[in-house]
Amino acid sequence: MELTRRNALAIGAGAFAATILPFQAFAAADEAIAAFTGGADVGEGGITLTSPEIAENGNTVPVSVDAPGAVSIILLAAGNPDPAVATANFGALAAKQSVAMRIRLAGSQDIVAVAKMADGSFVKTANAIKVTIGGCGG
Repeated sequence: MELTRRNALAIGAGAFAATILPFQAFAAADEAIAAFTGGADVGEGGITLTSPEIAENGNTVPVSVDAPGAVSIILLAAGNPDPAVATANFGALAAKQSVAMRIRLAGSQDIVAVAKMADGSFVKTANAIKVTIGGCGG
């Protein structure tokens, strides 16, 4: 292939897009966390996120979140085009505050769980998952 001016511009634009798009995805996840917490400080601990380290297929990745004493839990996939995966709300008569599901991931990325506790505080945890075959068109 001969490197022409047009090819050089196309390669440069592709490299620029590849570096900028992941930052926009993480920014969307941060915005979703800020909307869920209302800008409050988020602590660590009191929430358990269980997921595989390596997922063979991004279409069905098993994930579970356990947060005893939580009123609400939000689960985010930072690298997906739309990071919001699920929100679970628990009533006063809920036997336990946990959620288990299978989610779709576009590729290797971090998943984040944030829980609103009964006292109004927020806690979060995150796990990295390596996906061999993407589930969102990848």
